[in-house]
Amino acid sequence: MKRIGRFLFNLFINLVLNARHSIPAWILLALHLWCGISVWWFIGGLIYWILRVWITMWFFDWAAGCSAEKDPPKENKNPYSVKKP
Repeated sequence: MKRIGRFLFNLFINLVLNARHSIPAWILLALHLWCGISVWWFIGGLIYWILRVWITMWFFDWAAGCSAEKDPPKENKNPYSVKKP
């Protein structure tokens, strides 16, 4: 549950920081009020904006997780550093 709360908090912060990318959706809302186009265009624009931010967050989370994998220990093949009994 802690991870989900942290994710939602980060999603909210990213939505606030990327609010300028929602401008096309707000233009569609203005066109709905002014010209009478369907409100579903506005809703679709908002969903697209939220999905774009979410996919970007997922990609960076995945990329950061790739660097956290541990490499298995490798055999030392350097003849000068091998300790002889």
